[in-house]
Amino acid sequence: MFNLDEIYTVSSFLSLCNNTVEDNIPTCWLQGEISNLARPSSGHWYFSLKDNKAQIRCALFRLNQRNIKFTPENGMEVLVRAAPTLYEARGDFQLIVKQVEPVGVGNLNLAFEQLKNKLAEEGLFDPSHKKPLPSHVNTIGVISSSTGAVIQDIIKVLSKRYPFTHILLFDSLVQGQSAAEKIGQAIAAADNTERCDVLIVARGGGSLEDLWPFNEESVARIIYHAKTPIISAIGHETDTTIADFVADMRAPTPSAAAMLATPDRLELLSQVAKLSTQLHQQAWQNQQHKQAYLDQLKLRITSPERQVNYLSQQLDFLSHRLESSATRMINTQAYKLTTLFSNLKQHSPKVQIKHANTLNQLSKNRLNQQITQLISANKKALIELNHRLKNAVIQLVNQQKNQLANHAHALGHLSPLSTLSRGYSITIGANQKLLTSVNLIQTKQLIQTRLSDGVIYSKVEKIEKN
Repeated sequence: MFNLDEIYTVSSFLSLCNNTVEDNIPTCWLQGEISNLARPSSGHWYFSLKDNKAQIRCALFRLNQRNIKFTPENGMEVLVRAAPTLYEARGDFQLIVKQVEPVGVGNLNLAFEQLKNKLAEEGLFDPSHKKPLPSHVNTIGVISSSTGAVIQDIIKVLSKRYPFTHILLFDSLVQGQSAAEKIGQAIAAADNTERCDVLIVARGGGSLEDLWPFNEESVARIIYHAKTPIISAIGHETDTTIADFVADMRAPTPSAAAMLATPDRLELLSQVAKLSTQLHQQAWQNQQHKQAYLDQLKLRITSPERQVNYLSQQLDFLSHRLESSATRMINTQAYKLTTLFSNLKQHSPKVQIKHANTLNQLSKNRLNQQITQLISANKKALIELNHRLKNAVIQLVNQQKNQLANHAHALGHLSPLSTLSRGYSITIGANQKLLTSVNLIQTKQLIQTRLSDGVIYSKVEKIEKN
């Protein structure tokens, strides 16, 4: 027999087991390989943690994912800090994961490498997308903390190196949970103002955790899509962030960023001095060249009296040439006029009219002869055609008469009257239909019998069938 007090329902038994597990097994660290990783729309992660002999189901709820910077993947060796529990709805033993760390590499380092590889594959680090720094800078936008030493270092460097530029500070958090969002907003605001020629994203040195806001994907994408050239100056020279890879140029320190963004004042003054010296030398050489050219022009200028004598001589020469040309032209035109007058006499209208009348008369006589010959020829042809037509008509009439006689003779042979003349007859019933059978007539009916020389009307008295 069994005791009724020892009988459990399934749910109560599983609840007892769950309480036993949770009360007696503490939260502990486990090492294993991730498999069967699932990320449903709820945001929770479910996976199995296994080694070469066993495995256990794990659940990592969304609220416990805040401090996980890397992305877990199947096959990844990890350390998990978890508490054992029993999922009573299915009776499954599982672990509720509180913390996950990759084995062999830190959480942040793994997340850094994963994001770096992802953005590199998308082309965010491609040099072809990087914008060149402007050669002339009026305004520099600085994205940093207003309370840090970074902005003071940048101001100090620019005041010595290039005091002509304006500095616009876009204050932002550079460390902490919401720093990445603030940094992205500050970069976007500075870029949208369109007042800055170049932007400097800067902060001082620190640990990887301190610099992590500059490793966030959101900040990297905002830097990539910015229209203004960006210099990253984050941490010390040995520190490297995702923002450094995406920015158009990286500076080892904020002070170096200020030097990269602007030219050196002393170098500019030296260049101005050199240019001024070159300008004076060029101006002096140009002046000497023009003076030499002016001296040559003076030597080429002739005296007014000599110029007048030369022009007078030229005028006399041209006058003589004009007079000679006019005489020759008059003589030539007179000769042409005489020639034309002679040709005009030879081509007098009277002679042409007389010649034309003679030609017209000859043409008229020739035309009359051709018309007479044509009429005579046409009359002969008409008489010949009339004779041929009459002969053809007579021949055709005779031919048609012969054909008609032949058809009439043949028709006579086929005529019923010809058949009747040989002793046959045709009988027609009362309905005027030809009687071809005794079945078509009855006694007492009238019939007509047609012979070759007349018709006999009779009445049927008797019908006999063969």
